[in-house]
Amino acid sequence: MRFAANAAVTAFLAASLLVPAAAAPARTVSGDVVVSPRDPAVRIRLSKDLHYVGTRRFVLRDRRLGAFDDCQLYAFVKPRQGALRSLTWVQFEAYRPGHPELHHTYDSPRHATIGGLDFYVDTWVSAGMARPEPGSDEEQFYALLAAHGYARVPMMFVRLVHLTDATKRKELMIIHGEELPSGLRAGDLQKGGAAYARWPAIERELIGRTEDGIAISAVPIRP
Repeated sequence: MRFAANAAVTAFLAASLLVPAAAAPARTVSGDVVVSPRDPAVRIRLSKDLHYVGTRRFVLRDRRLGAFDDCQLYAFVKPRQGALRSLTWVQFEAYRPGHPELHHTYDSPRHATIGGLDFYVDTWVSAGMARPEPGSDEEQFYALLAAHGYARVPMMFVRLVHLTDATKRKELMIIHGEELPSGLRAGDLQKGGAAYARWPAIERELIGRTEDGIAISAVPIRP
Protein backbone atom coordinates (compact mmCIF):
# COMPACT_ATOMS: atom_id res chain seq x y z
CA MET A 1 0.00 0.00 0.00
CA ARG A 2 1.20 3.55 -0.74
CA PHE A 3 -1.01 5.58 1.62
CA ALA A 4 0.14 6.05 5.22
CA ALA A 5 2.91 8.54 5.88
CA ASN A 6 5.79 6.38 7.16
CA ALA A 7 9.06 4.96 5.90
CA ALA A 8 7.49 1.62 5.05
CA VAL A 9 5.45 3.09 2.23
CA THR A 10 7.68 5.69 0.61
CA ALA A 11 7.64 3.69 -2.61
CA PHE A 12 4.08 4.87 -3.06
CA LEU A 13 5.20 8.43 -3.64
CA ALA A 14 7.08 7.39 -6.76
CA ALA A 15 4.00 6.02 -8.52
CA SER A 16 3.00 8.62 -11.08
CA LEU A 17 1.25 7.02 -14.04
CA LEU A 18 -1.42 4.34 -14.57
CA VAL A 19 -1.94 1.63 -17.14
CA PRO A 20 -5.40 0.03 -17.20
CA ALA A 21 -5.39 -3.73 -16.73
CA ALA A 22 -7.12 -5.63 -19.52
CA ALA A 23 -8.03 -8.88 -17.76
CA ALA A 24 -11.34 -9.21 -15.95
CA PRO A 25 -11.06 -9.26 -12.15
CA ALA A 26 -10.79 -12.79 -10.75
CA ARG A 27 -12.06 -11.74 -7.33
CA THR A 28 -15.72 -11.16 -6.52
CA VAL A 29 -17.92 -9.21 -4.11
CA SER A 30 -21.27 -10.26 -2.71
CA GLY A 31 -22.79 -7.82 -0.25
CA ASP A 32 -20.21 -7.29 2.47
CA VAL A 33 -17.99 -10.21 1.39
CA VAL A 34 -14.91 -10.13 -0.84
CA VAL A 35 -13.83 -13.53 -2.17
CA SER A 36 -10.30 -13.98 -3.47
CA PRO A 37 -9.38 -17.31 -5.10
CA ARG A 38 -5.66 -16.56 -4.89
CA ASP A 39 -2.92 -14.45 -3.29
CA PRO A 40 -4.31 -15.12 -0.73
CA ALA A 41 -7.23 -17.53 -1.18
CA VAL A 42 -9.59 -16.03 1.40
CA ARG A 43 -13.12 -14.89 2.07
CA ILE A 44 -13.20 -11.47 3.74
CA ARG A 45 -16.42 -10.52 5.52
CA LEU A 46 -16.78 -6.88 6.53
CA SER A 47 -19.27 -5.02 8.72
CA LYS A 48 -22.84 -5.37 7.48
CA ASP A 49 -23.49 -1.63 7.78
CA LEU A 50 -21.00 -0.89 4.97
CA HIS A 51 -22.17 -0.17 1.43
CA TYR A 52 -20.15 -1.57 -1.48
CA VAL A 53 -19.15 1.24 -3.85
CA GLY A 54 -17.14 -0.60 -6.50
CA THR A 55 -13.79 -1.93 -7.62
CA ARG A 56 -10.88 -0.71 -9.70
CA ARG A 57 -8.08 -2.73 -11.24
CA PHE A 58 -4.98 -0.83 -12.32
CA VAL A 59 -1.22 -0.95 -12.70
CA LEU A 60 1.10 1.44 -10.89
CA ARG A 61 3.92 2.90 -12.94
CA ASP A 62 7.09 4.79 -12.18
CA ARG A 63 9.15 6.94 -14.56
CA ARG A 64 12.22 4.84 -13.82
CA LEU A 65 10.67 1.39 -13.42
CA GLY A 66 7.75 1.58 -15.83
CA ALA A 67 4.81 -0.68 -14.95
CA PHE A 68 5.72 -2.41 -11.69
CA ASP A 69 2.69 -3.21 -9.49
CA ASP A 70 -0.67 -4.83 -10.31
CA CYS A 71 -3.43 -3.62 -7.97
CA GLN A 72 -7.09 -4.35 -7.43
CA LEU A 73 -9.09 -2.41 -4.86
CA TYR A 74 -12.59 -2.69 -3.42
CA ALA A 75 -14.29 0.27 -1.76
CA PHE A 76 -16.93 0.16 0.97
CA VAL A 77 -18.43 3.12 2.83
CA LYS A 78 -20.82 4.01 5.59
CA PRO A 79 -22.17 7.37 4.37
CA ARG A 80 -24.02 10.18 6.08
CA GLN A 81 -25.54 12.95 3.96
CA GLY A 82 -23.09 12.39 1.11
CA ALA A 83 -20.01 12.43 3.35
CA LEU A 84 -18.10 9.51 4.81
CA ARG A 85 -18.87 8.32 8.30
CA SER A 86 -16.54 5.36 7.85
CA LEU A 87 -14.87 3.48 5.00
CA THR A 88 -13.11 0.22 4.34
CA TRP A 89 -10.62 -0.25 1.51
CA VAL A 90 -9.57 -3.78 0.54
CA GLN A 91 -6.66 -4.08 -1.89
CA PHE A 92 -4.62 -6.89 -3.43
CA GLU A 93 -1.18 -6.13 -4.88
CA ALA A 94 1.48 -8.09 -6.72
CA TYR A 95 4.77 -6.84 -8.10
CA ARG A 96 5.17 -7.66 -11.78
CA PRO A 97 7.50 -10.49 -12.87
CA GLY A 98 9.63 -8.03 -14.81
CA HIS A 99 10.80 -6.52 -11.51
CA PRO A 100 12.14 -9.41 -9.40
CA GLU A 101 14.16 -6.94 -7.34
CA LEU A 102 11.05 -5.43 -5.72
CA HIS A 103 9.84 -6.58 -2.31
CA HIS A 104 7.39 -5.02 0.12
CA THR A 105 8.96 -3.71 3.31
CA TYR A 106 7.01 -2.71 6.41
CA ASP A 107 8.55 -1.54 9.66
CA SER A 108 5.56 -1.38 11.99
CA PRO A 109 6.29 -3.29 15.23
CA ARG A 110 2.58 -3.91 15.78
CA HIS A 111 0.87 -7.01 14.43
CA ALA A 112 -2.60 -8.54 14.48
CA THR A 113 -3.81 -12.03 13.64
CA ILE A 114 -7.13 -12.28 11.79
CA GLY A 115 -8.34 -15.59 10.42
CA GLY A 116 -4.93 -17.08 11.01
CA LEU A 117 -3.19 -14.43 8.88
CA ASP A 118 -0.53 -12.11 10.29
CA PHE A 119 -1.01 -8.40 9.56
CA TYR A 120 1.23 -5.41 10.11
CA VAL A 121 -0.75 -2.67 11.87
CA ASP A 122 -0.36 1.09 11.31
CA THR A 123 -2.55 4.03 12.32
CA TRP A 124 -2.73 7.71 11.46
CA VAL A 125 -5.02 10.74 11.42
CA SER A 126 -5.79 12.82 8.34
CA ALA A 127 -7.54 16.13 7.77
CA GLY A 128 -8.70 14.74 4.42
CA MET A 129 -7.52 17.82 2.55
CA ALA A 130 -4.23 16.79 0.95
CA ARG A 131 -4.42 15.97 -2.74
CA PRO A 132 -3.51 12.31 -3.41
CA GLU A 133 -0.24 11.69 -5.22
CA PRO A 134 -1.01 11.59 -8.98
CA GLY A 135 -1.11 8.02 -10.24
CA SER A 136 -1.27 6.48 -6.75
CA ASP A 137 -3.66 3.89 -5.40
CA GLU A 138 -4.95 6.56 -3.03
CA GLU A 139 -5.93 8.67 -6.04
CA GLN A 140 -7.72 5.67 -7.53
CA PHE A 141 -9.60 5.00 -4.30
CA TYR A 142 -10.84 8.51 -3.69
CA ALA A 143 -11.66 9.05 -7.36
CA LEU A 144 -13.92 6.00 -7.17
CA LEU A 145 -15.63 7.37 -4.07
CA ALA A 146 -16.01 10.83 -5.61
CA ALA A 147 -17.58 9.32 -8.73
CA HIS A 148 -20.33 8.00 -6.45
CA GLY A 149 -20.81 11.34 -4.69
CA TYR A 150 -18.84 10.70 -1.50
CA ALA A 151 -16.80 13.64 -0.22
CA ARG A 152 -13.76 13.18 2.00
CA VAL A 153 -13.83 14.27 5.64
CA PRO A 154 -11.22 14.28 8.42
CA MET A 155 -10.67 10.71 9.55
CA MET A 156 -8.55 8.38 11.64
CA PHE A 157 -7.26 5.23 9.96
CA VAL A 158 -6.02 1.71 10.65
CA ARG A 159 -4.04 -0.08 7.96
CA LEU A 160 -3.63 -3.88 8.04
CA VAL A 161 -1.13 -5.49 5.65
CA HIS A 162 -0.60 -9.21 5.12
CA LEU A 163 2.34 -10.40 3.00
CA THR A 164 1.15 -13.58 1.32
CA ASP A 165 4.45 -15.51 1.26
CA ALA A 166 8.16 -15.35 2.06
CA THR A 167 9.01 -13.51 -1.17
CA LYS A 168 7.16 -10.41 0.13
CA ARG A 169 6.06 -9.55 -3.41
CA LYS A 170 2.30 -9.89 -2.92
CA GLU A 171 0.08 -8.40 -0.27
CA LEU A 172 -3.43 -8.05 1.03
CA MET A 173 -4.12 -4.62 2.48
CA ILE A 174 -7.21 -3.55 4.42
CA ILE A 175 -7.64 0.07 5.49
CA HIS A 176 -10.46 1.12 7.78
CA GLY A 177 -11.24 4.79 8.40
CA GLU A 178 -13.66 6.48 10.77
CA GLU A 179 -14.74 10.06 11.30
CA LEU A 180 -13.01 11.81 14.19
CA PRO A 181 -14.56 11.92 17.66
CA SER A 182 -16.98 14.79 18.08
CA GLY A 183 -15.34 18.16 18.66
CA LEU A 184 -11.85 17.06 17.62
CA ARG A 185 -9.81 18.04 14.57
CA ALA A 186 -7.12 15.97 12.96
CA GLY A 187 -4.40 18.26 14.31
CA ASP A 188 -5.69 17.82 17.85
CA LEU A 189 -4.83 14.10 17.76
CA GLN A 190 -1.46 14.43 16.10
CA LYS A 191 1.79 14.89 17.97
CA GLY A 192 1.81 18.29 19.64
CA GLY A 193 -1.96 18.65 19.28
CA ALA A 194 -4.30 19.75 22.06
CA ALA A 195 -5.78 16.26 22.48
CA TYR A 196 -2.71 14.18 21.66
CA ALA A 197 -2.74 12.66 25.15
CA ARG A 198 -6.10 11.09 24.28
CA TRP A 199 -4.83 9.47 21.10
CA PRO A 200 -3.46 6.21 22.62
CA ALA A 201 -6.88 5.31 24.04
CA ILE A 202 -8.72 6.41 20.91
CA GLU A 203 -6.25 4.51 18.73
CA ARG A 204 -6.59 1.35 20.82
CA GLU A 205 -10.38 1.40 20.51
CA LEU A 206 -10.16 2.12 16.77
CA ILE A 207 -7.88 -0.87 16.21
CA GLY A 208 -10.21 -3.06 18.26
CA ARG A 209 -13.28 -2.02 16.24
CA THR A 210 -11.38 -2.57 13.01
CA GLU A 211 -10.31 -6.09 13.93
CA ASP A 212 -13.79 -6.94 15.26
CA GLY A 213 -15.35 -5.77 11.98
CA ILE A 214 -13.32 -8.14 9.78
CA ALA A 215 -13.70 -11.92 9.52
CA ILE A 216 -11.33 -13.87 7.27
CA SER A 217 -11.58 -17.52 6.32
CA ALA A 218 -9.76 -19.71 3.81
CA VAL A 219 -11.32 -20.76 0.50
CA PRO A 220 -10.24 -23.70 -1.70
CA ILE A 221 -7.34 -22.82 -3.99
CA ARG A 222 -8.25 -23.15 -7.64
CA PRO A 223 -5.80 -24.98 -9.91
